[in-house]
Amino acid sequence: MDMMNAHWNCHVRGAAIGGCTALHPAALRRRMSCGTAAPGCGRLRMAVALLAAAALAAVAGAQPANPAPEPDRAGSDDAPRKKGLVFNRDAAFAGYTLFAPLNSTTTYLVDMKGEVAHSWPSKYAPGQSAYLLPDGSLLRAAREPDNRNFGGGGIGGRVERLAPDGTVLWEYVCADEKRCQHHDIEPLPNGNILMIAWEKKSRDEALAAGRDPELADGDELWPDCVIEVEPQGSSGGRVVWEWHVWDHLVQDFDEDKPNFGTLAEHTELIDLNYRRSGPRESPAEMQRLRALGYVGGGDDSPPAGQDETPDRGGPPDRNGPPDRDGPPDRDGPHPGRDGDTRDGGGPPFRGRGPRGPDLRADMCHTNAIAYNAKLDQIVLSVHTFNEIWVIDHSTTSKEAAGHVGGRSGKGGDLLYRWGNPRAYGAGTAADQQLFAQHDARWIPDGHPGAGRLMVFNNGQGRRDGRYSSIVEIEPPVDAAGRYRREKDEPFGPARPSWEYAAENRSDFFSSHISGAHRLANGNTLICDGEQGRLFEVAPEGRVVWDYMNPFQDARPPRDGPPPGFGPFGPPDRRPPRVGADADRGPDGPPRARADADLDSPPRDRADTDRSPDGPPRDRDAGRLARRPDNTDGQPASQPAGQTDRPRRRRPPFGGPPGPWGPPGIGPGGRGGRGGVFRATRLAADDPAIIKLLRGAADPGRR
Repeated sequence: MDMMNAHWNCHVRGAAIGGCTALHPAALRRRMSCGTAAPGCGRLRMAVALLAAAALAAVAGAQPANPAPEPDRAGSDDAPRKKGLVFNRDAAFAGYTLFAPLNSTTTYLVDMKGEVAHSWPSKYAPGQSAYLLPDGSLLRAAREPDNRNFGGGGIGGRVERLAPDGTVLWEYVCADEKRCQHHDIEPLPNGNILMIAWEKKSRDEALAAGRDPELADGDELWPDCVIEVEPQGSSGGRVVWEWHVWDHLVQDFDEDKPNFGTLAEHTELIDLNYRRSGPRESPAEMQRLRALGYVGGGDDSPPAGQDETPDRGGPPDRNGPPDRDGPPDRDGPHPGRDGDTRDGGGPPFRGRGPRGPDLRADMCHTNAIAYNAKLDQIVLSVHTFNEIWVIDHSTTSKEAAGHVGGRSGKGGDLLYRWGNPRAYGAGTAADQQLFAQHDARWIPDGHPGAGRLMVFNNGQGRRDGRYSSIVEIEPPVDAAGRYRREKDEPFGPARPSWEYAAENRSDFFSSHISGAHRLANGNTLICDGEQGRLFEVAPEGRVVWDYMNPFQDARPPRDGPPPGFGPFGPPDRRPPRVGADADRGPDGPPRARADADLDSPPRDRADTDRSPDGPPRDRDAGRLARRPDNTDGQPASQPAGQTDRPRRRRPPFGGPPGPWGPPGIGPGGRGGRGGVFRATRLAADDPAIIKLLRGAADPGRR
């Protein structure tokens, strides 16, 4: 019996304890070759073999050949990112999600399973935002083709309303020599539409208004305006209200010019000479944004003589150079005069010397607009100033151009501003709380946090590292819409009421675009724009719905840019600086060559904690997936002295690896992998959803 026990231990120790551990066939062969001699050893060996085979069969039957990944388990760092629905949990808010991929001319509505419930085709690329109207039609901003006067990030120029089948019900073009719609629009309860637009001012006009010549390096300046358009017929409309940044300026540069005043004494006005600290976007970064579908207009082709194959764009390796994106340690609204060093923002540039882009014409780069019907007020997200602004919509256009009138009694002056007290002389860089933010909007009635403001805080230039967050703030406003501010103090609140960031903060970072909004059950839908990821978080930060934009169809290239346009907008009409003057300001010392050593935004941790088809790990419910490293070689640049190399036309919205840049700059690759400006979740019982889906199923009911 002892000998038999010895044989048993030799053959099956650890083999089938509780049916949990299976023997590898090689281990089985090794164990079957026991060298102990005993009577009946052959029969014992056969019995052990049968038992082991039964254990293997039981384990094999309990586990599928290709087991599905467990929820919230991590996969390999090199695992491909799953497209479409990643997961949908019970705590998610049931509804339909609307979004317009930047590299597609189609707008999509997907259900909670990630399946397309409806789509709207269009002839035009998105001008960023889209809205489902109560009648089931789609209102979208679109990119006006062949725009010869403006170019850059967020460009639009056209607004259209589409029937469920894509038929154009109404269209309006706001793109001419003096004005161009960009980024966002806002449908109003009365059927009118608010639009953000650039308006062009000449260099002489800017200098006459008190612009610092040190900042007037180009020949134009593009301050923003807001127009309200009443649609008329099937095309066109009438501007029934307007507000202009240019009517509400202050400058402390030249006391002999208009608008002179002390910034801290005029918090209701906008600093004409405000300049944001931080590095400029490099040409490689601009290429990445173009591939993302964000940059367009007059900047779809490189200038003559410049090789169109860019340096490798996109986020650097995690072990690469240190972060240089944070603002320098400067205080006050005018941090030095060493050239334009504003970070982020609308990429149109005016004035191009041998170093590439120099000065932005885009003065404000307002990237979002929202309306509060109860207060009759408008909130604007002003990227360059790192602020949100609230203005009075109850004024007439004449009152909006002045400083008296409307429910507030302040005309078109700013009623409230938040995010960067340094912009109005009431703080330092240490007081800044918004960094290149997007998508400011009020939380609607009936939702947790109603009446508060929610903002996607992109995080460009944060002092404590590059990461994005969602902030909810409670403005100090009364029922009449009047905002309180303590004397000599910044506008409150001192801190957000609620904030979402990834547990490992740098894992969630989108340097451009993106948005968020509160849902009726208290969850928040977040659009991580650059990654094309839409996800929903519960109030405690747990991710309950996760979806990756699977639509990456690149728009066809156009026939080329307007004559004279380069990758950063219309050309500078003044003679370019050459030689020693190339790196010198108009009257100052040489400029720092910031674009030579800039880092691109850091890579979000795409798929670091994701199996090939699975969701992220539980230990960080909010973390975003990191893009896999692109280890392909760098494209060869044009040999020195070669000027007769045929120029290839680059598609304005990226393309496959090869002729238009390094691998990854195109659909499915880094920078062109399906960026989304923002997304909106509508309840399953929303009247617009019901009308749309019923009408699509039965066109006769529309």
